Amino acid sequence: MSEQSAVPESWTPPKGSWASSAANRRSMLGNRNRDTSPERALRSLVHAAGLRYRVAAKPLPGMRRTADMVFRPTRVAVFIDGCFWHGCPEHFVPPKTNPGYWRDKIGRNVQRDRDTDARLAEAGWLVLRFWEHDPAEACSQAVCEAVGARRQEAAAARVAAQEGKLQGRQSASAEACRCGSPQTRCASARIP
Repeated sequence: MSEQSAVPESWTPPKGSWASSAANRRSMLGNRNRDTSPERALRSLVHAAGLRYRVAAKPLPGMRRTADMVFRPTRVAVFIDGCFWHGCPEHFVPPKTNPGYWRDKIGRNVQRDRDTDARLAEAGWLVLRFWEHDPAEACSQAVCEAVGARRQEAAAARVAAQEGKLQGRQSASAEACRCGSPQTRCASARIP
């Protein structure tokens, strides 16, 4: 029996690590927090539809959380949640090793997601969340429709504000006119 096939030495995790083995630690360190395949597929389709966005950006200045895609002018934040890390009801399978830690960890992730949604909604943002297993085409369509609807709402609000300003100017000039004419340029308004 060779020296390498002998019983391995016991592994001691680094301080602060919850990994149960060196292999698990390597696996956890290798997990990407951005530019995953589902994110890239969605971004490609949204970009092809003509929309532009920020990637892995903070929607709110003081917030320590980043959205996968951010449409700042329309205030739309898109998150693509991993089935394992965010506790997908369809695909999440709790690990058998160190189950207490993982139950708490996934629970905190879900709680943080809900807190993020609430804080963004309170600030006037629309939050779109998709699971990594959702078809990219359906997600892309939902994102494009939401951003388009928010753009239309913003345009309608701008038009209404401009009309309100115009009506305010007209009523102010009509009140200033001595003859009571509703015209904005009345000859009697120029007489001192």
